Amino acid sequence: MTIYSMTGYAVSTRESTAGTITVELKSVNSRFLDLQFRINDDLRSVEPALREAIMGRLVRGKVECRLSFGRKVAGGSTQALNAGLINGLAAMQDQLRAQFPDAPPLSVNELLRWPGVIEEAEISQESLQADILASMTQTLDAFVDSRAREGAALQAVILARVDAMEAIVQRITPLVPQLVAQFQQKATDRMTEALGLATQKEGNVAPTLSREESLERIRQEVTLYGIRIDIAEELARLATHLSETRHILKKGGQVGKRLDFMMQELNREANTVGSKAAMKELADASMELKLLIDQMREQVQNLE
Repeated sequence: MTIYSMTGYAVSTRESTAGTITVELKSVNSRFLDLQFRINDDLRSVEPALREAIMGRLVRGKVECRLSFGRKVAGGSTQALNAGLINGLAAMQDQLRAQFPDAPPLSVNELLRWPGVIEEAEISQESLQADILASMTQTLDAFVDSRAREGAALQAVILARVDAMEAIVQRITPLVPQLVAQFQQKATDRMTEALGLATQKEGNVAPTLSREESLERIRQEVTLYGIRIDIAEELARLATHLSETRHILKKGGQVGKRLDFMMQELNREANTVGSKAAMKELADASMELKLLIDQMREQVQNLE
């Protein structure tokens, strides 16, 4: 299935018998579907149908819809004289001239320029609404296509980051036992040296523990600490989360919320790796992982 971005833009213009219809759609990311309409009051009756059309195609995003209508300049066959208004003007003129006989009569030119004398042919609202909905369908098709193209680009970016993270996990996973063992040996050597100094007899005072007992205590403490700094489980969970992220992306559809959850889980494991890292190699890897997760999160916020 296709992955869609919440960012998109499309505009279309349609010529109808009544005039020019222009529908413009643009959107940015949002947690829910937020629709805003910019429509002239004389076309406000068509808003519910437009809202239904958009909701049938989109799930998330802050969407702005602009609808404009430019009435055609009427030709001779679509114009008519307002007989009632003309008769009214004639009657008023007769009354005025009865009182002011010297007043000149209205000219034809003055009558034609009088507001409302020339009537435009009535526009069929049903036909106009059908044309507007057809224009909306055309615009929606282009709009969804633009979101699909943007979604494909975001998918490629996120998958590249997944590849990079998997490479890091694969690189450091074999090093963990070796690094833990090296750390334990260094810790044992330092503690043994310090303990050797501490257990030397001072005068006639004998050490509390024998050397063998001291070494056993050191091994126990170092082993416990080694367990605490072992990140093998975290790396295994990271690998699992990355595999699931890849599966979600390839399955497609409405992936935004699921991927947002996966980013939280990935970040949790990366933070744990950083907090338990006892070697520079692991600390550096943790920083790389968190940087890649932040980059993915920015892209995920734009997916539907």
